[in-house]
Amino acid sequence: MKTPEIKGKSVLILGYGREGKSIHRWLMAHYPGIQVGIADRRVKTELMSGEVYKGATVYNGEGYLFHLHEYDTVVRSPGISPYLPEVDAFVKKGGHITSATNIFFSLVRGTTIGITGTKGKSTTSSLIAHILSSTYQDVRLAGNIGEPMLDTLDTADERTVFVLELSSHQLFDCRYSPHIAVMLGIVSEHLDYYPNFLSYANAKGNITKHQRPGDYFVYNPLHTFVREIAKSTAAIPVRFGVEKSAELQAYIQRGVVTVNTNDVESPIMNLVDVPLLGNVENVLAAVTVAHLMNVPVVSIASAITPFRSLPHRLEYVGEYKGVRFYNDSLATIPQATVHAIEALGPDVVTLLVGGYDRNLDFTELGAYIRSHFIPTLILFPDTGKKIWEAIGDVQSDYTIQKFDVTSMEEAVRLAYKHTPRGKICLLSPASASYNMFKDYEDRGNQFKALVKKLGVTR
Repeated sequence: MKTPEIKGKSVLILGYGREGKSIHRWLMAHYPGIQVGIADRRVKTELMSGEVYKGATVYNGEGYLFHLHEYDTVVRSPGISPYLPEVDAFVKKGGHITSATNIFFSLVRGTTIGITGTKGKSTTSSLIAHILSSTYQDVRLAGNIGEPMLDTLDTADERTVFVLELSSHQLFDCRYSPHIAVMLGIVSEHLDYYPNFLSYANAKGNITKHQRPGDYFVYNPLHTFVREIAKSTAAIPVRFGVEKSAELQAYIQRGVVTVNTNDVESPIMNLVDVPLLGNVENVLAAVTVAHLMNVPVVSIASAITPFRSLPHRLEYVGEYKGVRFYNDSLATIPQATVHAIEALGPDVVTLLVGGYDRNLDFTELGAYIRSHFIPTLILFPDTGKKIWEAIGDVQSDYTIQKFDVTSMEEAVRLAYKHTPRGKICLLSPASASYNMFKDYEDRGNQFKALVKKLGVTR
């Protein structure tokens, strides 16, 4: 299985996380005689033992980027920024750089459905795969969720349906697009990776840049930047939205999820029966794709009904000592936290918020907290301070009390102390996790474990 993305006799894998290891496995299987290098600052040479590392030269530490020019092809992992000076210089000198995403799309057989956006990608991708599995025998969830894309290729054929969650990092230099591209809303994120919002948004836009006539671009026209991207695509536009209008193919009508084909409306299910709290737009996107893929209406409804939110996405932890706890650790941007509070309603009286600083703007979140009467804030460093400053003076009949914490245990103890029975404590940080936790999963898992542990302590 050869690809034009691999040129020459040597390949450097740049970044050796989950996707970098997948690239290595794939190269060993399909290019057994090729010279392989691994460049990753954090990889330790003493760990490079065992068959998977055989024959690979390892570059780590501060000089891990010094060897790009020694290789014919560089395969960049998503976590390595293309804006690093060494990477940028390599490209400008004519160096050939590619990615697992490019390799995958250059070889894939079957139908490809790609999903991107700032938030909701994982839920939407998982739901699409779940619905399609009711009709298609071989549906594979891959990309930023599920298996690495290259690990899914060898056993696929023309009947395989790939549902691919695609991050901006995976799309940045992508030279291919899926048959069905789904774009959810785009707001500022990853500004520690990209020089500005436009660079980030343009990376997302690559999901439709290489689509052809006969492909489909699925989107909500209420999202301004997404609507602008839709103007330049060669694909057939397929629109969805919460409120019915003439241009939409999926919407909510009188409390019913509905699809429209050539002015013929087909009800799917009652909105109250949709189990995904606060995910109406994600459900509509998934329904739209399922309808394009000719999944029967009854199968769509039957698949959605038992589906549950993924871990760390408005996940209900349980009720302990009369307090309901929700884990929304994946809320790494301010807009996601606003969305979570809106979904749960006025019972949210304690909010755990703050984390790693990626230069995001908390003005909107501060105004929202100020106007929606959330009396207790438990603030993690480093952005907890910025969020508190964004709230400003509270001109209302209530007082916000805030607590600065340096551990999850301290945060949960304070939550139990200050959240009244019958109310909600919500972890929705509006920030990344890397300053205090391994990742958002670690943060959410610590929260859940401590809620349960302290909830049974007498």
